[in-house]
Amino acid sequence: MKRIAFIYPGQGAQKCGMGKECYETYETFKTFFDEADEILDFDLKEICFTENPLIDQTAHTQPAMVAVCLGITKVLRERGLRPSMTAGLSLGEYAAVSAAGGLKALDAVKLVRERGKLMQTAMPDGAGAMSAVLGLSEESVLAVVNEMDHVSVANYNCPGQIVITGKTEDVAEAGKKLKESGARRVLPLKVSGAFHSKFMKDAGEKLAEIIKEVSIEKTVIPYAANVTAELVTEKEDIAANFCKGISSSVRWEQSMKTMLAAGINVFVEIGPGRTLAGFLKKIDPEVKVYSVGEPTELEKVLAELIG
Repeated sequence: MKRIAFIYPGQGAQKCGMGKECYETYETFKTFFDEADEILDFDLKEICFTENPLIDQTAHTQPAMVAVCLGITKVLRERGLRPSMTAGLSLGEYAAVSAAGGLKALDAVKLVRERGKLMQTAMPDGAGAMSAVLGLSEESVLAVVNEMDHVSVANYNCPGQIVITGKTEDVAEAGKKLKESGARRVLPLKVSGAFHSKFMKDAGEKLAEIIKEVSIEKTVIPYAANVTAELVTEKEDIAANFCKGISSSVRWEQSMKTMLAAGINVFVEIGPGRTLAGFLKKIDPEVKVYSVGEPTELEKVLAELIG
């Protein structure tokens, strides 16, 4: 028996042109995307469908990504594909909660527009940084990070890949120490701040005030929360996770293991790229994963999972 999870990528998966073919192919996607465009204070189609550097600015990236992901989700649902659980990496958690029934899709788009603004302005330009550490165990990474005041773990992505975050100079210093400890590579990420660190706590507190104005409901199906890696349905937990999530570590590997233990045996990655599929193959090489960002991929997954 297939038990399907919808999973959603985070910031960094965005690309110019994302959603354009779906917009031109599916009326359901087009209708939702136009509605999202109307409620935002910038031209969503201009950001997503053209070669536009604003796609990589956090305040634009976040609503653009969630709009594309939820537009594709609406098409999949319309065609009869429904998940038993959901999860989303960082930003993707908002799409996951919406897909699970806890947040209206347009409210998710509006909320992450505000989240993106808060995160983009939380630190002066250049003050914060993040780096992906490849080829080192969790224990070895923590042995270095825990000795530093202004560096912490942002993401536990999969075995052999952990992301660190903090003040720019300290992240650079941690990178040198991690290489000395045996890291295969330490790759600086193209981000505008120290996301998922203590430097985002103020942004999380401000987001809490904004969330009070948004209608969050108990989900229809559970989602795996980034902060705890536990399955969540209650609205109070959702709101708390959104606020804590900005400054807390993303426990993605642990979340995927929670879903696997709960019986999920098919994962559908919704949105641009194949980042999450790559993580999952390192977590469980035998698991079945589909990536759906374009019409050809969408039709393939429907043909194989529904027939």
